[in-house]
Amino acid sequence: MAMHVPKPPGFAQMLKDGAKHYSGLEEAVYRNIQACKELAQTTRTAYGPNGMNKMVINHMEKLFVTNDAATILQQLEVQHPAAKMLVLASHMQEQEVGDGTNFVLFFAGALLELAEELLRMGLSISEVIEGYEAASKKALEILPDLVCCSVKNLRDPTDVTPVIRTAVMSKQYGNEDFLSKLITQACLSIYSEKGHFNVDNIRVCKILGSGVLSSSVLHGMVFKRETEGDVSSVKDAKIAIYSCPFDCMVTETKGTVLLKNADELMSFSKGEEDLMEVQVKAIADAGANVIVTGGKVADMALHYANKYKLMVVRLNSKWDLRRLCKTIGCTALPRLTPPTPEEMGYCDSVYLSEVGDTQVIIFKHDKEDGLISTVVIRGSTDNIMDDIERAVDDAVNTFKVLTRDNRCLPGAGATEIELAKRITTYGESCPGLEQYGIKKFAEAFESVPRALAENSGIRANEIISKLYAVHQEGNKNIGFNIESEGSGLKDMLEAGILDPYLVKYWGIKLATNSAVTVLRVDQIIMAKQAGGPKPPPQKKDWDDDDQNE
Repeated sequence: MAMHVPKPPGFAQMLKDGAKHYSGLEEAVYRNIQACKELAQTTRTAYGPNGMNKMVINHMEKLFVTNDAATILQQLEVQHPAAKMLVLASHMQEQEVGDGTNFVLFFAGALLELAEELLRMGLSISEVIEGYEAASKKALEILPDLVCCSVKNLRDPTDVTPVIRTAVMSKQYGNEDFLSKLITQACLSIYSEKGHFNVDNIRVCKILGSGVLSSSVLHGMVFKRETEGDVSSVKDAKIAIYSCPFDCMVTETKGTVLLKNADELMSFSKGEEDLMEVQVKAIADAGANVIVTGGKVADMALHYANKYKLMVVRLNSKWDLRRLCKTIGCTALPRLTPPTPEEMGYCDSVYLSEVGDTQVIIFKHDKEDGLISTVVIRGSTDNIMDDIERAVDDAVNTFKVLTRDNRCLPGAGATEIELAKRITTYGESCPGLEQYGIKKFAEAFESVPRALAENSGIRANEIISKLYAVHQEGNKNIGFNIESEGSGLKDMLEAGILDPYLVKYWGIKLATNSAVTVLRVDQIIMAKQAGGPKPPPQKKDWDDDDQNE
């Protein structure tokens, strides 16, 4: 009989074998802070126009070369529970405003790093949290005072471009002027009269070859496919869309046909051909001159489509079919029936074109009030095009934010230094121990100009002291000029480096919430991981949609 080994007294005896638990400042709080600091440090070097790129290879062995914090975190699959909280806050920022994910991460990291100093000095966690929450509330009260301008007319490219340019600059430094004009043009073309704007209505089509400066905007949709039949161009297109294959109907039940001689065989196949011709002729007679199908195209159907001068396009993706229906105002039909005028879509021209060495089909609207615009991105490698796509995504989200709130704040650390200055003054007027937390919260704002300066290879302390000196004189729009030789400063309103108000507002709110949540944890209890067989390794790129195109 096996000897019974007693468990040590305390918390461990309540848990199953293999469970771990950590408690207290040293084991739980400082460990959590350390993990969050490491994560913040990783993405901090990627901040700003001079930020470094990260090379991430995910579990599918796909390579990402980017300085976009949202993409880096998405692919990293962070396991540490405390660091995961910062990642969730960063994802929340991405969903809320679509930009500023890196700011949330390293601002929360700076808050936790400074909280550790206060805890080692002897302050209790509740006093630090109280100070942080009071300072966060004060920061959000001060923020409206720091607004330097607002985008008065969202339909005027000269008003919108500077804000979009700032968003693009952090991802594509050097190409920001060209890309911001393209993206502004795409955004304004689908911005409705009622003020409704949907981010998904700007599509991106990446075509390898040439360079970034060959990118363009089209009002309509672009698909990397070839036409199925002989007709490759149609003006004033009337389009019928079918979600089923372009083929003859297959019966629900199985049937057996007994043929006794050659004549019967001939008449049987003739009947099938006649039926197919009747169906295609009916579609042509309804007025349609372009057929888009979501399934395979039969040879016989294609023959009759060519006979009646119908252009046939095959799209594998049901998402593409839905978006095309939206673009041309069409209804997707589940069976090969002749479309009514209401079910057909209209487009100024549908044509096959060649971009580089890639065949593309373009559904083009001549007017600029179409529902969908496509940004055609050119680039020498896939990684460059992926990075430009992320820049486009951020810029489009920035325009969406401007439709909700058109106020802007000065960028390049100007807003942060002004907030730090004012919150420090507020902290000095508070009598309790939370004043230390408030002052450290103000100090955490310095991490933004510090990161910008360090990534540009300039002494950060010198920049921060200069910024404080200038802001003390009342110049609240002065920020760090990354383009100057040495530690130069510049008026950000004149330079056109502007951040949307909501990006900063949500960034401060979410970063503080996540830092406070991490600080509130004083005990970590981990159950033993479940055993069981691991799933077999999957084939590389097994779920990649592009493989079957």
